[in-house]
Amino acid sequence: MKNIKTTLLFGALLLTANLNLQAQNQTFSIHADYVKPSMESDYVAVAKDFVAECKKHNLQNTGWTTMRLDNGTYMYFESIPNMAALDVDAFAPLADKMGKENFQALFDRFNKCYDRHGNYLLTRIESLTYMPEGALAAQEGQNYRKYHYLYVTPSTAKMVGEKMKAIKELYTKKGSKEYYRVYHSDFGTINEYFLVAISAKDEQSYAKQSAENETLIGAEGKKLLDDLFKNIARYEPVSGYIQPDLNYIAKK
Repeated sequence: MKNIKTTLLFGALLLTANLNLQAQNQTFSIHADYVKPSMESDYVAVAKDFVAECKKHNLQNTGWTTMRLDNGTYMYFESIPNMAALDVDAFAPLADKMGKENFQALFDRFNKCYDRHGNYLLTRIESLTYMPEGALAAQEGQNYRKYHYLYVTPSTAKMVGEKMKAIKELYTKKGSKEYYRVYHSDFGTINEYFLVAISAKDEQSYAKQSAENETLIGAEGKKLLDDLFKNIARYEPVSGYIQPDLNYIAKK
Protein backbone atom coordinates (compact mmCIF):
# COMPACT_ATOMS: atom_id res chain seq x y z
CA MET A 1 0.00 0.00 0.00
CA LYS A 2 2.82 2.39 0.84
CA ASN A 3 4.48 1.76 -2.54
CA ILE A 4 1.19 2.39 -4.36
CA LYS A 5 0.69 5.66 -2.48
CA THR A 6 4.23 6.78 -3.35
CA THR A 7 3.77 5.91 -7.03
CA LEU A 8 0.46 7.79 -7.30
CA LEU A 9 1.84 10.81 -5.53
CA PHE A 10 4.94 10.87 -7.73
CA GLY A 11 2.75 10.71 -10.84
CA ALA A 12 0.67 13.67 -9.69
CA LEU A 13 3.74 15.72 -8.80
CA LEU A 14 5.41 14.90 -12.11
CA LEU A 15 2.43 16.11 -14.13
CA THR A 16 2.05 19.38 -12.21
CA ALA A 17 5.80 19.97 -12.47
CA ASN A 18 5.69 19.44 -16.25
CA LEU A 19 2.78 21.85 -16.56
CA ASN A 20 4.52 24.60 -14.63
CA LEU A 21 8.28 24.86 -14.53
CA GLN A 22 8.61 28.59 -13.89
CA ALA A 23 6.09 29.42 -11.15
CA GLN A 24 5.25 27.79 -7.84
CA ASN A 25 2.03 25.80 -7.85
CA GLN A 26 -0.20 25.93 -4.77
CA THR A 27 -1.76 22.79 -3.31
CA PHE A 28 -5.10 22.83 -1.49
CA SER A 29 -6.60 20.35 0.92
CA ILE A 30 -10.31 19.89 0.20
CA HIS A 31 -12.89 18.50 2.58
CA ALA A 32 -16.33 17.76 1.11
CA ASP A 33 -19.51 17.08 3.09
CA TYR A 34 -22.39 15.64 1.04
CA VAL A 35 -25.15 17.06 3.20
CA LYS A 36 -28.61 15.47 3.35
CA PRO A 37 -31.25 17.94 2.06
CA SER A 38 -33.36 17.40 5.15
CA MET A 39 -30.40 18.20 7.44
CA GLU A 40 -28.97 21.29 5.77
CA SER A 41 -30.29 23.80 8.32
CA ASP A 42 -28.86 21.67 11.15
CA TYR A 43 -25.58 21.41 9.27
CA VAL A 44 -25.27 25.17 8.81
CA ALA A 45 -26.03 25.70 12.50
CA VAL A 46 -23.27 23.38 13.69
CA ALA A 47 -20.83 24.74 11.08
CA LYS A 48 -21.42 28.25 12.46
CA ASP A 49 -20.95 26.98 16.02
CA PHE A 50 -17.68 25.34 14.99
CA VAL A 51 -16.35 28.55 13.43
CA ALA A 52 -17.41 30.43 16.58
CA GLU A 53 -15.38 28.04 18.73
CA CYS A 54 -12.35 28.45 16.46
CA LYS A 55 -12.62 32.24 16.79
CA LYS A 56 -13.25 32.09 20.55
CA HIS A 57 -10.10 30.04 21.14
CA ASN A 58 -8.12 31.75 18.34
CA LEU A 59 -7.19 28.48 16.65
CA GLN A 60 -3.88 28.87 14.83
CA ASN A 61 -2.15 27.15 11.91
CA THR A 62 -5.32 26.55 9.93
CA GLY A 63 -7.97 28.46 7.97
CA TRP A 64 -10.38 27.75 5.17
CA THR A 65 -12.79 29.07 2.57
CA THR A 66 -16.22 27.42 2.49
CA MET A 67 -18.23 26.78 -0.66
CA ARG A 68 -21.79 25.53 -1.03
CA LEU A 69 -22.45 23.87 -4.37
CA ASP A 70 -25.92 23.95 -5.91
CA ASN A 71 -26.37 20.25 -5.13
CA GLY A 72 -25.99 20.91 -1.39
CA THR A 73 -22.38 19.77 -1.08
CA TYR A 74 -20.25 21.89 1.26
CA MET A 75 -16.56 22.14 0.39
CA TYR A 76 -13.76 23.53 2.54
CA PHE A 77 -10.60 24.77 0.80
CA GLU A 78 -7.37 25.17 2.75
CA SER A 79 -3.97 25.91 1.22
CA ILE A 80 -1.14 23.72 2.50
CA PRO A 81 2.62 24.32 2.22
CA ASN A 82 3.52 20.66 1.62
CA MET A 83 2.37 17.08 2.09
CA ALA A 84 3.87 16.96 5.60
CA ALA A 85 1.16 19.41 6.70
CA LEU A 86 -1.38 16.61 6.32
CA ASP A 87 0.25 14.74 9.20
CA VAL A 88 -0.52 17.60 11.62
CA ASP A 89 -3.81 17.56 13.53
CA ALA A 90 -4.65 21.26 13.36
CA PHE A 91 -7.74 20.78 15.54
CA ALA A 92 -5.95 19.12 18.46
CA PRO A 93 -5.36 22.47 20.25
CA LEU A 94 -9.06 23.30 19.87
CA ALA A 95 -10.07 19.97 21.39
CA ASP A 96 -7.76 20.67 24.35
CA LYS A 97 -9.20 24.13 24.93
CA MET A 98 -12.85 23.14 24.48
CA GLY A 99 -12.53 19.85 26.28
CA LYS A 100 -12.55 16.61 24.32
CA GLU A 101 -16.18 15.80 25.17
CA ASN A 102 -17.47 19.17 23.95
CA PHE A 103 -15.29 18.93 20.86
CA GLN A 104 -16.59 15.45 20.04
CA ALA A 105 -20.18 16.60 20.62
CA LEU A 106 -19.76 19.17 17.84
CA PHE A 107 -18.59 16.52 15.40
CA ASP A 108 -21.37 14.17 16.47
CA ARG A 109 -23.78 16.90 15.34
CA PHE A 110 -21.92 17.18 12.03
CA ASN A 111 -22.03 13.42 11.46
CA LYS A 112 -25.83 13.32 11.65
CA CYS A 113 -26.05 15.64 8.64
CA TYR A 114 -24.42 13.46 5.96
CA ASP A 115 -23.88 9.83 5.04
CA ARG A 116 -20.58 10.42 3.28
CA HIS A 117 -17.75 12.92 3.27
CA GLY A 118 -14.10 12.88 2.29
CA ASN A 119 -10.80 14.60 1.67
CA TYR A 120 -8.57 15.08 -1.34
CA LEU A 121 -6.02 17.47 -2.81
CA LEU A 122 -6.12 19.92 -5.72
CA THR A 123 -3.15 21.80 -7.11
CA ARG A 124 -3.51 25.21 -8.74
CA ILE A 125 -1.46 25.31 -11.95
CA GLU A 126 -0.04 28.80 -12.24
CA SER A 127 1.10 28.42 -15.86
CA LEU A 128 -2.51 27.75 -16.90
CA THR A 129 -4.20 30.21 -14.55
CA TYR A 130 -5.29 33.56 -16.01
CA MET A 131 -5.38 36.04 -13.13
CA PRO A 132 -3.51 39.22 -14.15
CA GLU A 133 -4.23 40.82 -10.76
CA GLY A 134 -3.29 37.79 -8.64
CA ALA A 135 -4.72 34.31 -8.10
CA LEU A 136 -6.65 34.81 -4.87
CA ALA A 137 -9.37 32.19 -4.33
CA ALA A 138 -11.54 34.56 -2.25
CA GLN A 139 -12.30 37.79 -4.15
CA GLU A 140 -14.26 40.49 -2.33
CA GLY A 141 -17.74 40.97 -3.74
CA GLN A 142 -17.41 37.94 -6.03
CA ASN A 143 -18.81 35.02 -4.08
CA TYR A 144 -20.41 33.22 -7.03
CA ARG A 145 -18.36 30.40 -8.54
CA LYS A 146 -18.66 28.56 -11.81
CA TYR A 147 -16.59 25.40 -11.88
CA HIS A 148 -15.80 23.66 -15.16
CA TYR A 149 -14.55 20.09 -14.63
CA LEU A 150 -12.59 18.88 -17.66
CA TYR A 151 -11.96 15.15 -17.25
CA VAL A 152 -8.92 13.69 -19.00
CA THR A 153 -7.12 10.36 -19.26
CA PRO A 154 -3.45 9.66 -18.47
CA SER A 155 -2.74 9.64 -22.21
CA THR A 156 -4.45 12.99 -22.94
CA ALA A 157 -3.68 15.07 -19.82
CA LYS A 158 -0.46 16.61 -21.18
CA MET A 159 -2.05 17.48 -24.53
CA VAL A 160 -5.08 19.07 -22.85
CA GLY A 161 -2.73 21.10 -20.66
CA GLU A 162 -0.97 22.41 -23.78
CA LYS A 163 -4.29 23.41 -25.34
CA MET A 164 -5.22 25.26 -22.16
CA LYS A 165 -1.94 27.16 -22.40
CA ALA A 166 -2.93 28.32 -25.89
CA ILE A 167 -6.26 29.55 -24.54
CA LYS A 168 -4.53 31.50 -21.78
CA GLU A 169 -2.22 33.10 -24.35
CA LEU A 170 -5.24 34.25 -26.36
CA TYR A 171 -6.95 35.67 -23.26
CA THR A 172 -3.74 37.53 -22.44
CA LYS A 173 -3.40 38.89 -25.97
CA LYS A 174 -7.03 40.04 -26.04
CA GLY A 175 -6.91 41.49 -22.52
CA SER A 176 -9.90 39.41 -21.42
CA LYS A 177 -11.69 40.45 -18.23
CA GLU A 178 -12.92 36.90 -17.57
CA TYR A 179 -10.27 35.79 -15.11
CA TYR A 180 -9.97 32.15 -14.09
CA ARG A 181 -7.91 29.75 -12.01
CA VAL A 182 -6.94 26.27 -13.18
CA TYR A 183 -6.49 23.35 -10.80
CA HIS A 184 -5.42 19.78 -11.43
CA SER A 185 -6.71 16.76 -9.52
CA ASP A 186 -4.16 15.47 -7.05
CA PHE A 187 -3.82 12.81 -4.37
CA GLY A 188 -7.11 11.33 -3.21
CA THR A 189 -9.08 11.77 -6.45
CA ILE A 190 -10.06 8.76 -8.55
CA ASN A 191 -10.67 10.45 -11.91
CA GLU A 192 -8.13 12.85 -13.40
CA TYR A 193 -9.35 16.30 -14.33
CA PHE A 194 -8.57 19.97 -14.77
CA LEU A 195 -10.85 22.34 -12.88
CA VAL A 196 -11.43 25.84 -14.23
CA ALA A 197 -12.84 28.17 -11.55
CA ILE A 198 -14.42 31.52 -12.49
CA SER A 199 -15.63 34.10 -9.95
CA ALA A 200 -18.48 36.60 -10.36
CA LYS A 201 -20.89 38.63 -8.23
CA ASP A 202 -23.80 36.32 -9.06
CA GLU A 203 -25.10 34.02 -11.79
CA GLN A 204 -26.39 36.90 -13.90
CA SER A 205 -23.04 38.70 -13.73
CA TYR A 206 -21.27 35.50 -14.74
CA ALA A 207 -23.55 35.06 -17.77
CA LYS A 208 -22.94 38.68 -18.88
CA GLN A 209 -19.17 38.35 -18.34
CA SER A 210 -19.10 35.08 -20.29
CA ALA A 211 -21.07 36.54 -23.21
CA GLU A 212 -18.78 39.58 -23.41
CA ASN A 213 -15.73 37.35 -23.35
CA GLU A 214 -17.13 35.15 -26.11
CA THR A 215 -17.48 38.23 -28.31
CA LEU A 216 -13.97 39.39 -27.40
CA ILE A 217 -12.15 36.17 -28.26
CA GLY A 218 -14.24 35.67 -31.40
CA ALA A 219 -13.72 32.91 -33.94
CA GLU A 220 -10.13 32.33 -32.84
CA GLY A 221 -11.25 31.60 -29.30
CA LYS A 222 -14.14 29.41 -30.42
CA LYS A 223 -11.74 27.28 -32.47
CA LEU A 224 -9.39 26.83 -29.51
CA LEU A 225 -12.23 25.91 -27.15
CA ASP A 226 -13.76 23.49 -29.67
CA ASP A 227 -10.38 21.82 -30.06
CA LEU A 228 -10.01 21.57 -26.29
CA PHE A 229 -13.42 19.94 -25.83
CA LYS A 230 -12.69 17.40 -28.56
CA ASN A 231 -9.86 16.08 -26.42
CA ILE A 232 -11.49 15.76 -23.00
CA ALA A 233 -13.21 12.59 -21.80
CA ARG A 234 -16.08 14.29 -19.97
CA TYR A 235 -17.26 17.79 -19.08
CA GLU A 236 -19.15 18.71 -15.92
CA PRO A 237 -20.18 22.29 -15.04
CA VAL A 238 -20.98 23.01 -11.38
CA SER A 239 -21.94 26.28 -9.68
CA GLY A 240 -22.18 27.53 -6.12
CA TYR A 241 -21.47 30.34 -3.68
CA ILE A 242 -18.75 31.08 -1.15
CA GLN A 243 -20.21 31.10 2.39
CA PRO A 244 -18.35 33.94 4.18
CA ASP A 245 -19.96 33.20 7.55
CA LEU A 246 -18.50 29.69 7.44
CA ASN A 247 -14.97 30.79 6.51
CA TYR A 248 -12.22 30.89 9.10
CA ILE A 249 -9.05 32.99 9.16
CA ALA A 250 -6.81 32.75 12.20
CA LYS A 251 -5.86 36.01 13.90
CA LYS A 252 -2.17 36.50 14.43
